[in-house]
Order: sequence, then structure tokens, then C-alpha cells
Amino acid sequence: MKVHEYQAKIIFKEFGIPVPDGGMAESPERAREIAASLGKGTIAIKAQVHAGGRGKGGGVRLVGTPSEAEKAAGEILGMRLVTAQTGSGGRVVRKLLVEKGVDIQSEIYLGVTVDRSRRCVVVMSSEAGGVEIEKVAGETPERILTEHVDPGLGFRPFQASRLAFGLNLPPDLIRKAAGIISALYRLFVQMDCSLVEINPLVITSQGELVALDGKINFDDNGLFRHRELEDLRDIHEEEPLEVEASQHNLNYIKLEGNVGCMVNGAGLAMATMDMIKLVGGEPANFLDVGGGATADMVKNGLRIILSDPNVKAILINIFGGILRCDVLAKGLVEAAKEIAIDLPVVIRLEGTNVEEGRRILKESGLNLITAVDMNEAARKVLSVLKTK
Repeated sequence: MKVHEYQAKIIFKEFGIPVPDGGMAESPERAREIAASLGKGTIAIKAQVHAGGRGKGGGVRLVGTPSEAEKAAGEILGMRLVTAQTGSGGRVVRKLLVEKGVDIQSEIYLGVTVDRSRRCVVVMSSEAGGVEIEKVAGETPERILTEHVDPGLGFRPFQASRLAFGLNLPPDLIRKAAGIISALYRLFVQMDCSLVEINPLVITSQGELVALDGKINFDDNGLFRHRELEDLRDIHEEEPLEVEASQHNLNYIKLEGNVGCMVNGAGLAMATMDMIKLVGGEPANFLDVGGGATADMVKNGLRIILSDPNVKAILINIFGGILRCDVLAKGLVEAAKEIAIDLPVVIRLEGTNVEEGRRILKESGLNLITAVDMNEAARKVLSVLKTK
């Protein structure tokens, strides 16, 4: 689960990480009130969407007075902000962060995430703050300093100090930077995050360290331990079909292709999408109905797939284990009674109760294309696409 910058900064403050004064506004009038409370000086008006590159897209303005803040807020609120991370459709701006401007002397990057190749948490720092860290990693990886965390020992103080020293900071800021790095790691672990970033952490002309921008992604699998985070979710920033799928306990991610996929098991789902691409097709989604899926979950999954106008054919690939093939078949038949399935459907069943599942489908009168294995299923779905 992602959160907005203003929400991330509230959490930063709770962990002792310094951030600019400010507040969230949903109207130009509220933006003026917040700006007036911040006193004289530069004020930043920042669009709140779950995407980077907001400044380049016109979603960040610097103003000097409360009246200018109100005017800028009126221009940004409601706009469809398009950045490299939003895609061509952009995101509608519904909220703003109005905060005190800072006099920037230099910029730093700090981040904590999981290094899956090393199977541990990695803490990162770089003097190349304020720019896309992915670009830095690709072109000048030596500029990114890393400290891998032993799961048994945790993040040690000397590791934070080593990252801070490597930033070539003024001597009086090294201990402060190490403290911020340690706080960022504590936040990551205690809040069950998958990513925490400060980009940039700025050194002001007054010699202070301030988190000018922040990003927090929470691991969905850990949210049951943090019920207080539920209110931070902004469904307007999520794909509508993904929101609907989550309400039915389905693991669904919308993609850009035209082959709708329904599979049980994340590994099998990934292999199915790979097979579709191998034969020249493009999957329209990742949909794992899970091992404990019911007929209702199968029905809702199929309805969600059919709701995507880009889907031109459906591939159902089920290996019956906990989810028996006959349960999948019943769900498919029930869905067909309620939903007009006017697209070609290729289905491959194997595993527990496969013969019963095939019998249910055969006697249902549904127009289905059957396949024995994944390769055949992928080729058949590509074949029907070519004839459409």
C-alpha cells in the first residue's frame, strides 16, 4: 500500500525525522489558511498523487504569499497530472501539500528496501539526491552506498555512521545524518514497509538536515498488524478493478495486454503470463484466485476480467490442489448464468477432481476451448485472437 507524501511526512515526524512545517489542503481556501500560518517566505504547493516527477508535470509551485498559494492551489486541484510514472492517462489531483519552503544548499538520497538477491534488508545513501535514483544506479552505481542488514543482528550503529561518512557531509552533520538513517530503518521494520525513501534529504543554508520529499510503501501482508494505517489508503490512486478485486480477496493486477488470465497460485500465474508472451501474446492482468478459492471468488474474478475493455480473450489455467477443478467449473458455470461471456475462453484443467470438472463444463453447454497443457493453451488463445 502506498501513501501520499504528506502522510509519509507525518510518519517521519513520529520517528524523529525532520520535515518542513505544512499541512494538507483539499481546497484553495484551505491552502491559503495553511500558507498564512507558515509566516513569511517561500511556500511550496505540491500535488499529492502516487507518482514521482510531479514538478516536471506542473504539479509543484513555489509562491510567496497566501493569496498566491490560493491561486496556485486552484490551478492544481482538479488537474489531470501526467508524469513518467502515471502513464498517459495521468492522475486527478484531489489533495495538496502546502509547506514552508527551504533554502537548499545540497541534496542527498536515503532509502531502505529489501534486497531479494541477498534475502535481507538493504539501507542506501547517495550524494546524488533529488534525481531519479534508478538512473543513478544504472549509469553511476558507484555513487550509491549500501549496507546490508544481518537479520539476526539488525542495523548496527557503525553501519549508519559508515553511510553518513560516505556522504562527505560537514563534520557537524555526520551524527545527525546517522541518526536519520537509523530512524529510517526503524520505521521500515516497525511499520512493515517494503520501501522507505527520502529523496531528497536536503542540507539547508542554515546547516540543517530536512526531509524535503518522502515515500513509504507498506507491505500488504503486514497490514493486519497496523489497523491504524487503513485510513491512509486512497482508493482514488489505485486501479478501480484492483480495488474491487481486493474486496473479494482476489490477487489482481491490471496490465496492458489483451489476454485475460485466471490462474490459481502466484507461481503458476507468472508462468502462464510468461507462456502467453513466449507465443507472441500480451497478458491483460495477473489474477491469482488462490488455493482456497470458492465458486463465488471464481465468479467475481471472471466478472472483473470481463470488465476490462482491453480483454479480447480469456485463458483459465487451473492446477487442482486445494482449489479443486470441480469448484472452478461450478464457479465458471454460475458466472456464465449471470454474466454474458461473449469472448473466447480457453481453459486448461489438471489435478484434483479434474474429470468431474471437465464433466461439469461439458454438460454446461458453454462454448469453451480446452487444452491439455500450458503451451497448448497459450497457442490456442493466440490463435483465437488472430481470427478476431
